[in-house]
Amino acid sequence: MPWPDGWKCKTFRILGTPTECIEMDELNGKPQADGSQSHTNPGKLSTLKQAWRQNTLAPVISRFPERKAKFTTSSPSIVIQPLYTPADAYPESANAGEYLRKLGFPGEFPYTRGVQPNMYRGRLWTMRQYAGFGSAAESNRRYHYLIQQGQTGLSVAFDLPTQIGYDADHELAQGEVGKVGVSISSLQDMRTLLHDIPLDKVSVSMTINAPAAILLAMVIAVAREQGVPPEKLRGTVQNDILKEYIARGTYIFPPAPSMRLMTDLFLYCARHLPRWNTISVSGYHIREAGSSAVQEVAFTIANAVEYVQQAIDVGLDVDHFASQISFFFNAHNDFLEEVAKFRAARRLWAKLMRQRFGATDPKSWRLRFHTQTGGSTLTTQQPDNNIVRVTVQALAAILGGTQSLHTNSKDEALALPTERAVEIALRTQQILAGESGVGDVVDPLGGSYYIEWLTDEIECRACDYLERIDKIGGAMQAVADGFIQREIQESAYASLRAIESGDQTVVGVNSYQGGATLPEETLQVDEGVQNEQIAALAALRANRDQSKASAILRRIEDAARTPSAPLMPLFVEAVESNVTTGEICDALRAAFGEYQPSSWV
Repeated sequence: MPWPDGWKCKTFRILGTPTECIEMDELNGKPQADGSQSHTNPGKLSTLKQAWRQNTLAPVISRFPERKAKFTTSSPSIVIQPLYTPADAYPESANAGEYLRKLGFPGEFPYTRGVQPNMYRGRLWTMRQYAGFGSAAESNRRYHYLIQQGQTGLSVAFDLPTQIGYDADHELAQGEVGKVGVSISSLQDMRTLLHDIPLDKVSVSMTINAPAAILLAMVIAVAREQGVPPEKLRGTVQNDILKEYIARGTYIFPPAPSMRLMTDLFLYCARHLPRWNTISVSGYHIREAGSSAVQEVAFTIANAVEYVQQAIDVGLDVDHFASQISFFFNAHNDFLEEVAKFRAARRLWAKLMRQRFGATDPKSWRLRFHTQTGGSTLTTQQPDNNIVRVTVQALAAILGGTQSLHTNSKDEALALPTERAVEIALRTQQILAGESGVGDVVDPLGGSYYIEWLTDEIECRACDYLERIDKIGGAMQAVADGFIQREIQESAYASLRAIESGDQTVVGVNSYQGGATLPEETLQVDEGVQNEQIAALAALRANRDQSKASAILRRIEDAARTPSAPLMPLFVEAVESNVTTGEICDALRAAFGEYQPSSWV
C-alpha cells in the first residue's frame, strides 16, 4: 500500500544535515486535521484543555479512580495538575493549532503525550521482570518470589531449544537446556511453570517467536484447567519473526509460512482472546544488534507495517486486530534522546494507522509498548555501575510513556541474574514509582524546546527510512535484500569505533577504569536439568495415547500444506493430547521447510 498522497516527511538540508521536518497534512489536495479537535478555529488552548478534562479525562477517572485524591510536590501546598501545556506557561501566546497538530492531548490522536489521558496518575506501569531458567519448577519459584516482591506481571524467558522448536531430548539441544531461559517441551512443563499463577489476574508475556502459536496454545490449555475462559486471558506473545531474520536468529521456517503462522494467530485471538496482545513488534533486539535510536524506530515500525498489511491481505479488518498489536522497545543511555524516541514512535504509528491503513477505531491508533533497559550497555567491568545505567534508562522509559517495564540486573553481562540482583532491579522501578514523583503528571518533559525538536527530528529521519524501505518493496523484501541488516551493522561498527577511540565514554571500560570488582556470586544452572527433562519426556510419551498424538500431528502437517487452513485450534488440541513442542514444529518443518540465510550474510 503506498503512502497517502501528500503524506510526506519533507526534509530541508543544509550541508547534508536535516534542519527542519515539515509534515504535509493534505489528503486528496484538501486540508486534513490531524487531531481530535478542529484546527480551522482552535480557539484558546486553555479552553481546549478544559474540554479535554471534561470529555476525555473525566470519563476515565470516573471508571478508574486516580491513585491519590491530590497530587503535590514535596511541598504539600504545590498541587500538581494532570497535564501542562503552553497555555500554563505562556497563556497569551500559546498556539493552539500548532500544539494540536504536533502534540495534542494525552489519550487523543496523535498520542504524542501518551496513550492514556492520565497515564500513571491512574495506574502505574506494569513492573514485568523478564525471568526464566532451568526447569519449569525452578522458574515457577522465581516468579512467585518476584510477585511477593511486588512484581505485577510475568515475562517468560525460554531456552534456545524451545525458541527454535526442539524438545529437550533433541541432539541439537545438548548443553543448552535451561541455560538462557526455561525449558518448555510439553503442556506438563507449562502447567508446572504457571502453577498457582492465577491467569485471570496476572498477565503473562512470553518472549517467543517462531513457535509462538504453540506456546500460546499451552497457556490456553492451562487456563482451561484453571477454569479461566480465553476471553479473560491477558498477556503477550512476541511473535515478531522479521526481527529474528534481522537481528536475533531464532527462526525456524522461511518468511512466507512464518507470516502465515503470525496471521493465523491474529485471526484466532481476534475471535477468542480479545485481551491478548497477538504480537510485540520488537525494536529491542534491533537496538541490541547495534542500531541507532532512529533505526530502532524506523525498522520496528517498518516491520509492524508489514505485519498489518499481511493481516489485511488475508482478509482481516484492520480495526479487528490492530488494538492487539503491542511494541517492545529498548532504553539506552542517551536519556533525552530516548524520551524523544518513544514520543516520536507513538506519533508516527498513530498517523500511519489512521492515514495509511484507514483505521477508524482510536484503539487502533495507539502505540502501546513494553520497555527493557539496554542489555548491551551493561558491562562486566565494575558491574555495580550497571545499577546507575539501568536507573537512567528506566527513567527515560517512564518519562517516554511506557506501559510496562523490565529493569536489567547488574550481573546480566556475566550470567543469568541472581535473586539478589533481580530484587535490586525491581526495587529500582519501585523507588522511581513511589519516591520520585515522575508518575504524578502526564508527559512532564513535553514542551521542552529540545525534547520537541528532537521528537520531530527522530520522526523525520524514521520517515526517510520508511520511504526507502517502501521503495525496496516493504520490510520483507528489505530483509531478504539485507538492507536493514547492513544498516544496523554499519551503525554497530561506528559505535564500536567511537568507544575504542574514546569519543564515546563508557565508565569503567575506556575511562575511570580503577577499582573494578566482580560480583560475589553468579547464577549457575544445574547441569542435571537436561537429564530431568529427558526423563520427563520419555515418561510423557510412554503414557500418552500414541495413536491420538500421531493422528493430530498428521492433521497439522496436512493443514500446513493447505493454504489458509486454520492451525491454532489444531495446536491447542495437540498440546492437550500431550504432543510436544518439537513434534509440532517437526510436522511444520515437513510442510514448510527450514529457513536458510541469504548468501549476503
